[in-house]
Amino acid sequence: MKIAIVGAGAIGGYVGVKLALAGEDVTFMVRGANLAALRANGMKLVMNDGAEHVARNVTATNDYAGAGPQDIVVLAMKAHQVEAVVNDVPHLFGPDTVVVTMQNGIPYWYFHKHGGELAGSPVQSVDPSGVIGRQIPPERVIGCVVYPASELVAPGVVRHIEGDRFPVGELDGSTSARVTRVSECFTRAGFKAPVLDDIRGEIWLKLWGNLTFNPISALTRATLVDICRYPPTRDLAAAMMTEAQAVAHKLGITFRIGLDKRIAGAEKVGRHKTSMLQDIEAGRAPEIEALVGSVIELGRLTATPTPHIDAVYALTKLLAQSTAPQSPPVATPEHGAARATSVA
Repeated sequence: MKIAIVGAGAIGGYVGVKLALAGEDVTFMVRGANLAALRANGMKLVMNDGAEHVARNVTATNDYAGAGPQDIVVLAMKAHQVEAVVNDVPHLFGPDTVVVTMQNGIPYWYFHKHGGELAGSPVQSVDPSGVIGRQIPPERVIGCVVYPASELVAPGVVRHIEGDRFPVGELDGSTSARVTRVSECFTRAGFKAPVLDDIRGEIWLKLWGNLTFNPISALTRATLVDICRYPPTRDLAAAMMTEAQAVAHKLGITFRIGLDKRIAGAEKVGRHKTSMLQDIEAGRAPEIEALVGSVIELGRLTATPTPHIDAVYALTKLLAQSTAPQSPPVATPEHGAARATSVA
């Protein structure tokens, strides 16, 4: 199949190499140093056991129109980076192209085919202008949850840390021919990609930890095990998770594991720096809205108080502003006014 990977970062590079080595026709949509590196040397993947793989039979380009229609488009950048490419991505669409979204947090399409009174509602935290939903219609989307960890160590070079699971699902929970094709394609590449009948439940399960441990680690510079073993921060994480669980329950989500088990799982990861902490240390914009702001927005939509999440959100937004070089004043989404009141 023809597969475009939009972004050749930690996850996009990992996925793209494995798909290319499995015989798929892979095009990386990249620019800058990554574009030059891929054209010169291909994409290199260093596995956690030290094995090295290089996918040289790939195309690297920033010309979306030239790349042409694809069977699958994998959106492999972070949620706040999608809008920068949203006007280019439609050039990759043919009549039956599907888009596999690999962003963490609550996705822009969350309420598409959701059912109930909130069906069709926008998620303004991640798509404030609505341009993502217009340019990448939810009808094309196959939801995906990313469990592996990897890192881009140099242009065109990704190191795999752990994990190989990418569950996928239709937004209406059906087992369609197209989601089955995506699952089979990923499985041929060596991934675990089961088709789920409730992709939103899986999104919440991962988000449950991301929305707590990521900002707490960024604020404290602490690793996962440190946060979980220090009683005050463990209690804060539990309070935030309890609030998020209340929001999720009002949206019909049931968590398949308990809160204590979820925290214990994070503790077992050990002295790992979360992606948000890594972004802060590297001077990159952290993934705040999709992981934290979106949960607050859904809390407002369901009339669910989120005081602990509100407070951590406010601190993390200020941290991002204070650590960004020559940063402008913090611009909060529309739901921020209510949040500021509760924090004050």
